[in-house]
Amino acid sequence: MKWRKWLGDYGLFCVTMLVLIAGWQWVIQKGVIPSFILPSPTQIYASFIENHRQLINVHLPATVEEVGIGFLLSVAGGVMIGVIMYVSKTAEKIFYPFLVISQTIPLVAVSPVFMMWFGYSVWSKVAIIVLTAIFPIVISTFDGLKTVDPAYLNLFRTMGASRWDIFRKLSVPMALPQFLSGLKLSVVYCVSGAAIGEWLGATAGLGFFSKRMSGYLQSGAVFSAVFLLAALSMGLFLLIYGMEKSLLKNRTKI
Repeated sequence: MKWRKWLGDYGLFCVTMLVLIAGWQWVIQKGVIPSFILPSPTQIYASFIENHRQLINVHLPATVEEVGIGFLLSVAGGVMIGVIMYVSKTAEKIFYPFLVISQTIPLVAVSPVFMMWFGYSVWSKVAIIVLTAIFPIVISTFDGLKTVDPAYLNLFRTMGASRWDIFRKLSVPMALPQFLSGLKLSVVYCVSGAAIGEWLGATAGLGFFSKRMSGYLQSGAVFSAVFLLAALSMGLFLLIYGMEKSLLKNRTKI
């Protein structure tokens, strides 16, 4: 029964993807689009096999390290700022405009500043990742904590619950769905931020590899790195999604 449900949910998507890939392959083989501009799926696969040792052993671990550090710092900082904004109206008035402004700054413009500060080390990429990924964590935490049903809040107060008890036993569980949604967005932004940082200045990473290969007009290698970045984003998203399903299922049981 599970496979039938899976087919019902994702079967149409899989069929559509197969049709698109087949059409893509046909268009390139017929010469409608030059392969040096858009390589065919088979050319991308061949390039991945040719460069898989570099991609898997050198560049992927570098990107994963940057994403991991940036994501952990984004979650820690984002939760802290979100909770402070929820507790203090003054903090909300101070931090909220800064958060919005931070998302209007083009990463390409601010990245050279981080490169000057941190050089080509991992921390220049981590800074870009945090700037990109902390926003959805803060907003999902803050908005989630504010979604407490007034009826439940009055019930807790009537029963003599302290502010800490209300926060721990009511506000946090109520905020969990929105917080986990913010995590899913943030982890995808982390991969994008890492790729941008590596493109602008790095010695290893999938973004660095794609930039180097584009300079050699190796479009197949560029696309193989891009698809590996997409696979990394999808894998991390599914990891958070699985955690979300588990936590919310347990919360429902409670």
